[in-house]
Amino acid sequence: MTTTLIDDIETSRDGATQIIRFARPAKKNALTLAMYERMNAALAEAAADKSVKAVVFSSTSETFTAGNDLGDFMQNPPQDESAPVFRFIRALAAFEKPIVAAVDGKAVGLGFTMLLHCDFVYVTERAALTTPFVNLGLVPEAASSLILPALVGHRVASEILILGEAVSGTRAAQLGIANAVVEPGKVEAKALEIARVLGEKPPTALKLTKALLRDTKVLHERMSIEGDLFVKQLASPELAEAISAFFEKRKPDFSKV
Repeated sequence: MTTTLIDDIETSRDGATQIIRFARPAKKNALTLAMYERMNAALAEAAADKSVKAVVFSSTSETFTAGNDLGDFMQNPPQDESAPVFRFIRALAAFEKPIVAAVDGKAVGLGFTMLLHCDFVYVTERAALTTPFVNLGLVPEAASSLILPALVGHRVASEILILGEAVSGTRAAQLGIANAVVEPGKVEAKALEIARVLGEKPPTALKLTKALLRDTKVLHERMSIEGDLFVKQLASPELAEAISAFFEKRKPDFSKV
């Protein structure tokens, strides 16, 4: 198995499966602009390669991803839909081949919302899925404001997206966010097992069935609405206070903003 590491993203092949791993363990796999660009390239390569039948997202450490690297993010904030992060989200939603995720440890922000675009998700008991958007003065992305309520109901979605409550691996499986809970150390193997099964199925029927299961046009429309609000909130005093508090390691005070 040939493994390539570029910009903290590790890619390799397992037969007909393309594996994309977050590989920045010293920073809890926090996502940078360069990492998004590399993942966009890896997805494009997998889409164009007829020998690739499925994609697996995983990580090289006991954290899936801590979400965006706030320092890098604030130096290179998204301005419109051409931003690497928004292109990655859209690429996931439009990807025609099956996507399987193997989630160990924390999955924060986009690390959580990207799972809503995966066809199969396997987690460990120590997985903790969180969406801190509101806490940062931002709004949800990746059409999560549409997909999550449809999946778990309005009230539970509000707990996750508004209160920012963490979802354990066990609860993720109970809610249908994940397919099953797998032992630590075995979650990627489970994802690869499912990817191999998918690789043996009729590719056209698989592609068409995946397309029938969700309306990509509607998802992209919601992403555009979320994206516009997200960009506006990037210039808000709420975000400025949240970021300052984060780096100063204090509780944010939104009473004066």
